[in-house]
Amino acid sequence: MLNSIYIYLFKLRGWKLVGEIPSTLKKSLIIVAPHADWVDFPVGLFARAILKTKVSFLGKAELFKGFFGFIFRWLGGKPVDRFSNNGMVESVVKMYKETTYLHIALAPEGTRKPVSRLRTGFYYIALEAKVPIVMVVFDYPNKRIIAREPFYISGNMDEDLREIATYYNQFDGVKKEWISNYLLEEA
Repeated sequence: MLNSIYIYLFKLRGWKLVGEIPSTLKKSLIIVAPHADWVDFPVGLFARAILKTKVSFLGKAELFKGFFGFIFRWLGGKPVDRFSNNGMVESVVKMYKETTYLHIALAPEGTRKPVSRLRTGFYYIALEAKVPIVMVVFDYPNKRIIAREPFYISGNMDEDLREIATYYNQFDGVKKEWISNYLLEEA
């Protein structure tokens, strides 16, 4: 019932979904950009309903306190401490290793504020859990959510981050501050 409401609201607001998460893909790390507004969350829930794929999401631990914590967990959220070195990557990798089916979404920027570089935790999660990355774009100007085919990282972080930045660079609204740090400057 709730998924039907999400799908209705998604279409009512004029949004379209382009691409998919292949049904044969049992695990992935979904990175979503840009993360610029609180509206990203409901739009993401609406898209998840259309994808018909169970997708959990990582969120800052502060969101999971009190009554709202119950709601975020019910919606599939998993709290993380973004600023601690207390094993966040390891705990997410453990989630992947303990199950046969898991798709987790997160914002590689780590915040809605402008950043000069992507946080790299997502990369280490995908590397250590041996899961592909699905790049998703919130193309606000065209009201599209675009899911790219799974990207299997090579282990060469510089090269892989450059590939990710090159992909996101195609879209308006993505924060060019962090993209420019991963693209080679042309002479």
